[in-house]
Amino acid sequence: MSDFKRIPPEQAQVLREQGAVVVDIRDPQSFALGHIAGSRHLDNHSLHAFIAGADLDQPLIVTCYHGNSSQGAAAYLVGQGFSEVYSLDGGFELWRATFPEETAQAASE
Repeated sequence: MSDFKRIPPEQAQVLREQGAVVVDIRDPQSFALGHIAGSRHLDNHSLHAFIAGADLDQPLIVTCYHGNSSQGAAAYLVGQGFSEVYSLDGGFELWRATFPEETAQAASE
């Protein structure tokens, strides 16, 4: 895969069940209020360490608010050597509407 793919929440859920890593690029406050269960918050401060320690062949799903910013981040991660990168269409907002039982808050994890 030389580029990322845009996928709906249903496909992202299947990939999660198969071990895909989910990264959330929203601001820390939004992430704390709610995020995809098991996802990692990723920002400019944690990006280098994440890339350095990541399995570049493991599927990676990038999410943001509505699925726009995640496309740029997904393209960047492909450029950093990740072989299988996905951008979540509709972002966390559509995920929460589709899979409310698969969302978490920072305080409860």
